[in-house]
Amino acid sequence: MPVDPQSLSLHIYPSATLLHSAQEVDPSDPNVQAVGQRMIEMMFEHSGVGLAAPQVGLSWRVFVTRDSSSEEDEIKGCVWINPRLEVICDELEVDEEGCLSLPEIRADIRRPSGIRISGFDCNGKPQEMTSNDFMARVWQHENDHLDGILILDKMSAMGRLVNRRLIRNLERAQ
Repeated sequence: MPVDPQSLSLHIYPSATLLHSAQEVDPSDPNVQAVGQRMIEMMFEHSGVGLAAPQVGLSWRVFVTRDSSSEEDEIKGCVWINPRLEVICDELEVDEEGCLSLPEIRADIRRPSGIRISGFDCNGKPQEMTSNDFMARVWQHENDHLDGILILDKMSAMGRLVNRRLIRNLERAQ
C-alpha cells in the first residue's frame, strides 16, 4: 500500500514502530524513493543529522543522513535503502548522542570508530561509503533504529539515571 510522503510525522518514544525491527523494501519502488526524499526534508526541518523510517512510523529499512561529501554552503541529504554496515575499525569511541525521537535526552554512547556502509540511494542505485569520523557514528545510530534499538538501550546505568525524569515524562505522554 503506497504511503503519502507528505503525511509522515516524527514519532516520539515510546511509539511502537521505534521498538521493532524493520523490513527490507524494494529500492526501485518510486514510493520508497519519494518517502526517502521527504525524510531528508523532515531531517532538515527538525535540525537533525539523520532520520530513520521507524521514526516516521514506517517499519522500513531506510534512513537518511546529511551528505558528508557536500560543500558546507550546500548541505544535502543522503538516502540509504536496505543499508548494511561493516566495522572497518573496531576501536571504540565514546561520544554524546541525542535522538529526534527522544527530545532533550543526551547520552554518552560507545561505538566502533570506522564503518563501511553499502545500500541503495534514492534512485535505487547501489552506493557505498566509508567513514572514520562523525558519519560513522550517525550511520550506526540510524541503523540501530532499523533494528528497534534506541540510545536508551545503549546508555550506561548512570546515563539512564541522569535522564530518568525525561524518559518517564515521554512514557507518560503516550
